[in-house]
Amino acid sequence: MNLEGLPAVSAPLPWQAEVWQRLGQQLEAGRFPHALLLAGSPGTGKSRLALALARLLLCHKPSAGHNCGQCQGCELSRSGAHGDFLWLQPGEKSRVVKIDQVREAVDFAHWTAGFGERKVLVIAPANAMNTNAANALLKSLEEPAANTHILLVCERLHGVPATIRSRCQILRLPLPPQAQALDWLDSLTGERSVSARLLALAAGAPLHAEGYYRDASAEAREAQAAALAAVLSGQATPVDTAAALADVDSEAFLALMTEFIEGRIRQLSRGQLAVQGPAGFALLDELRRIQRAMEGGSNPNAALLKESLLEQLRRLGMPSASAKMPA
Repeated sequence: MNLEGLPAVSAPLPWQAEVWQRLGQQLEAGRFPHALLLAGSPGTGKSRLALALARLLLCHKPSAGHNCGQCQGCELSRSGAHGDFLWLQPGEKSRVVKIDQVREAVDFAHWTAGFGERKVLVIAPANAMNTNAANALLKSLEEPAANTHILLVCERLHGVPATIRSRCQILRLPLPPQAQALDWLDSLTGERSVSARLLALAAGAPLHAEGYYRDASAEAREAQAAALAAVLSGQATPVDTAAALADVDSEAFLALMTEFIEGRIRQLSRGQLAVQGPAGFALLDELRRIQRAMEGGSNPNAALLKESLLEQLRRLGMPSASAKMPA
């Protein structure tokens, strides 16, 4: 998350309106949790919600349920220079939030606020903390400092230790309704057919669809999805497909596989889901297990990993709908 050069006001996404209203009511009533865990599928806007919440908490004069965009707190958070705001994420070329980073965050949590009434710590993604880092955070959750709020963002809830989860209010954020996601994408693309193609490619995750549009990667992603579909239908071998996807790193490949399988599961009828769904869900569990292991420092051989997972994909036996996005 780039925290420099933000807009004056950070607002939630349209499909987060109901959640935002509930959180605003908690804040007004003085019942906002000291630790909030935002969990849900990738590409749904959890980090954007965390940013909007952080800026609201740091704002001196909230307006219309959002940060005002004009006070000193908003000006500092907008520039990325707010001394009472710390955003923790894996460092460059790293997949993990390390213990030294969390120790810095623990120290930060016990400082006295210097610019307003509150301090805010965001860790995104929280499931990227290794065991030692998570243990280091426990004391701050067990003995929260006054007027300090910790916002944890995660894509795999069970990738966060139970000791952390049990000390947070958990807020689950599902994929948004298709109509809302399409309306939001229309404001970016200007054309419903383009929005629909992007959202289908992103398996319903609007921020992934936004990313494909902004970096013009939709065509490449479509080709990757077509390669997976060819394996699923028996038209390509796992070995050949792994070689064709050699330039996709392991982390991106796991995300690609997850998105593809989730999309196929959503296409199954009720009857098909009863028969073919369990194998698909089992493969999703395996993908998440590997992702957790990699977040913990595992570094599997990329070619062998792809071949193994593609072989499991080949054996799924799901109906192979066209990998092409609808025109």
